[in-house]
Amino acid sequence: MKVNFSRLYSDLFAGSTATIVALPAAIAFGISVYSPLGQSFAGQAALSGVIGTIILGLVTPLLGGTPRLVSAPCAPAAAVLSVFVLDQMRKGQIGPVYIPLLVAITVLFAGSLQILLGFLGGGKLIKYIPYPVVTGYLSGLGILIIFSQLPRFLGMSSVGNLLGDIDSLQANPIPPIIGIGTILAMVFLPRLSKRIPPSVIALLTGVAIYWILSFFYHDLRQFANNRYIVGAIIPKGENLFSNSLKNFSHWHELGFIHFKSILLPGFTLALLLSIDSLKTCLIVDVYSKKRHDSNRELIGQGWGNCASSLFGGIAGAGTLAPTLVNIASGAKSKWSGFFVGLFSLITIYFFVGLLRWIPVSALAAVLIVVGFRMIDWKSVGLLKNKSTVFDFFVILCVIIAAISTSLILAAGVGIGLAILLFLREQIRSTVIRRSFLGNQKFSKKRRLPSEQEELEKWGSRNAIFELQGQLFFGTTDQLFHHLEAYLQTSKNIVLDFRRVIHIDFTAVNLLKQIHSRLQSGGGTLVLTCLPGNLTTGQEIRNYFNSLGLTDFTPHLKFFDELDDALEYIEEEILTEANLDSSKGNELLHLDQFEFFEPFPKDLVGTFEKFTYPIQCSPGESVFHKGDINDVMFFIRKGEIRIDLPLDGNRVHHLATFAKGDFFGDMAFLDKEPRSANAIAVGECLLYGLSREKFDLYVREVPEFGNLFFESLAYTLSKRLRLNHLELTALQEN
Repeated sequence: MKVNFSRLYSDLFAGSTATIVALPAAIAFGISVYSPLGQSFAGQAALSGVIGTIILGLVTPLLGGTPRLVSAPCAPAAAVLSVFVLDQMRKGQIGPVYIPLLVAITVLFAGSLQILLGFLGGGKLIKYIPYPVVTGYLSGLGILIIFSQLPRFLGMSSVGNLLGDIDSLQANPIPPIIGIGTILAMVFLPRLSKRIPPSVIALLTGVAIYWILSFFYHDLRQFANNRYIVGAIIPKGENLFSNSLKNFSHWHELGFIHFKSILLPGFTLALLLSIDSLKTCLIVDVYSKKRHDSNRELIGQGWGNCASSLFGGIAGAGTLAPTLVNIASGAKSKWSGFFVGLFSLITIYFFVGLLRWIPVSALAAVLIVVGFRMIDWKSVGLLKNKSTVFDFFVILCVIIAAISTSLILAAGVGIGLAILLFLREQIRSTVIRRSFLGNQKFSKKRRLPSEQEELEKWGSRNAIFELQGQLFFGTTDQLFHHLEAYLQTSKNIVLDFRRVIHIDFTAVNLLKQIHSRLQSGGGTLVLTCLPGNLTTGQEIRNYFNSLGLTDFTPHLKFFDELDDALEYIEEEILTEANLDSSKGNELLHLDQFEFFEPFPKDLVGTFEKFTYPIQCSPGESVFHKGDINDVMFFIRKGEIRIDLPLDGNRVHHLATFAKGDFFGDMAFLDKEPRSANAIAVGECLLYGLSREKFDLYVREVPEFGNLFFESLAYTLSKRLRLNHLELTALQEN
């Protein structure tokens, strides 16, 4: 395999730069996780963050494969795990020495869930979690991170308490001075130079303030028993992974109750880390102009977290800040993320002596700023609009649940509110896509001008509704509200179910009520395009039959296509007016066509000799698209269907012409190739009129030509006006 050294150098440089951002933050997150255990665990806590950066960096890029993505310990992982550690301390069911093992098992469980989620295609499902739930959860995590860092920011003891032990608060200015200076540096100094990452500037400022204070407080220069700094990360005589071996040596002392306690935190952690990773991947896609593989990335993240837990590291995800630094530094491929892990490993071996002098209050200050930025302050703007007040309420409820109870309960609240949000959207979305009166929408069966006038006159007594979405208990009232006015005035109501994806028992009972109201007035309920199966797998027609809506129910009709239903209600009007010319078996002669009514009978009789008879069997083609002939056809018996051929052997039904009508007039007029197919629906008898024969007769009888084109123009204008009428109704709906 040929190595591109230019790309490799770019990835090396970008990875080293991203390490400067990822590693200090990981140390801070590690300390945050184990802060409830007290200062004695600070070194081990910092090491867990470093190991997480190393293992995630080495494993995840190779298995996840998203180019330029940097995976490292992150704020959501720190928040969930710190609350979990605090909860274990409060319960007192296990000693502090065993808690790192429980954390490792929780991370292992979460990573396994991510792998399973990736194999099951869950990468596509996570994007459907409502935004208010996600932003509320992340805002709650941000507030918890701020609260959890206040003890170290103020120099209090944090053993067993999220907000620290107030009794241990002393008039000690050192931690607040370092913390405030770090926050100010992280907020304001990046405005002067954007080349250096804000967290790096902040930590360097915190370290500088620490050493300045050491001139006034000489105890700060001593390493032993110095509670202001991280302290020994790797104790003498031990190696990088010694703590991991110690942790897992206690696994046999854990009982069922301990393993049970990791389930909900594990699920919560897996979900949040997956969301955080995929959210960062979407941003990477913008820069790389490629699409990541969500499922593969979840699997890679899962394996990375599993490996991190086995080596004593905390959980992590694809993190935004190091990733953006990586991209800005010229990263080209997934190897840049791998080099972050490699450089972190090099750093811990060669620069561990420097890392142990990082002030704890400086790390706390960095996390306070991170937590502050996790809070979605813009969500307050949702209160300005009535339609988004409920979304703000959802965000607020999740935040309150996360702060006042636990992240686990907040997850439950979030899921419950997500269901409510879904129901709200379903209820608010209209189930009626379009509605028409019978004189606004017509079947594809072309009618004679006299028939069309009758349909336009009496069509308003029929109403057509195209339904969509889910018909269930939450939307039935909306549907009935729309139909109620038409139940008083309509003889027939047509409901098109083509775009309906679910129908429940409440909706079927509403249909029975509508049918009963129509039946009492002598009307008919027409149901068309019913889906074959419900989302539950139950066959819809069997479902309707079991609830009393069958083919034998009076005043109820079922049709497979909307056009068939429209044709049914049209023929009902024409039958009442004795105008349905398509019925009956008698053959029409040319002088019986409505087209020739204005013509003198003798001229029509003579003209008939210039036509020729055509007989078509059912399914036989009269002509195909592309055929070159100029024959115009008059239908003496039967029906002709006009189809437009499409790709993939598909056709689009354009129109149906019945007895007494004509077709093929376009080629007759312009002598261009046929634009569609004409197929006999049943047995048909036609008159064929070629343009050559027509011109021959018109030269002898010019008067006939004038009458012919006048009648043709009148009929075509009627058809065009009908199209305008339908298009107007379509646009208005």
